[in-house]
Amino acid sequence: MTIPHPGEFAALATAGCWSLTALSFQQAGKRIGSLAVNLIRLVIAFFLLAAFTALTRGRPFPTDAGAHAWLWLSLSGLIGFGLGDLCLFRAFVLVGARLSMLIMALVPPMTALIGGVFLHERLGSRDWIGMALTVGGVFWVALERRDRGPAVAGSRARHLGPGLLLALGAALGQAVGLILSKYGMGDYDPFASAQIRVLTGALAFTAIFTIFRRWSWAGTALRDRTAMAQTLTGAIFGPFLGVSFSLMAVQRTSTGIAATIISIVPVLIIPPAILILHEKVSVRAVIGAILAVAGVALLFL
Repeated sequence: MTIPHPGEFAALATAGCWSLTALSFQQAGKRIGSLAVNLIRLVIAFFLLAAFTALTRGRPFPTDAGAHAWLWLSLSGLIGFGLGDLCLFRAFVLVGARLSMLIMALVPPMTALIGGVFLHERLGSRDWIGMALTVGGVFWVALERRDRGPAVAGSRARHLGPGLLLALGAALGQAVGLILSKYGMGDYDPFASAQIRVLTGALAFTAIFTIFRRWSWAGTALRDRTAMAQTLTGAIFGPFLGVSFSLMAVQRTSTGIAATIISIVPVLIIPPAILILHEKVSVRAVIGAILAVAGVALLFL
């Protein structure tokens, strides 16, 4: 039986996975730092992908991938996991999560424009309307968060320019990463493709730890059982399932539509934020969530 809209459903699954991984990495990052979380999550994901592809493909490693796939998927992993994530986490520090996520909401239109130029993808008027509704809803939800404290606000004001540039670099990294993934992957297996991206990202962070002599941080992190449990959960739903589903999404639908549906992560985080973290959500945030869901529904029509 053929499932309608497989790419759109894969993108929705990606957003769900990344919502769970965001909560897990947020808690783990507070305990052991985001740099250690990034490296450990990629190493865990690499072996999870090896086990999965051994069962499903009979190959624990993507040894059957051609040079074209290795080149472009490796570049995608380097730009997406390496440069993109480094820029994003640094932007979190300089200007906070709210402004950073506002800039990251630009990923869908950026992806659609780059995909139109380099992959010759074309979106209809209804797709653009759905994208506008979704991005608008995500913007509305992200604007709901407020920075606290004059000292924090003053510090972020001083770093506003560099922070926004870093967030823009992160958004561009994610958009370019999706485009390169689709171009390099072709009809190759998404989980094996994800393994190539994860391997490249892990090697990039290994180089960072070596250059800046931060291996003691990794050793400290590995001894924190609570953080390791949180990182394991995040690795399962992030670079293992989430990234694989995102590649499946761009493989089976346009990159712009896939990026738009994936971008609703801030909306999907609202229910667990209420139930697990006991955060208060205003009517304004609910309206933004409704707009985003309406936009996604339009993309499925």
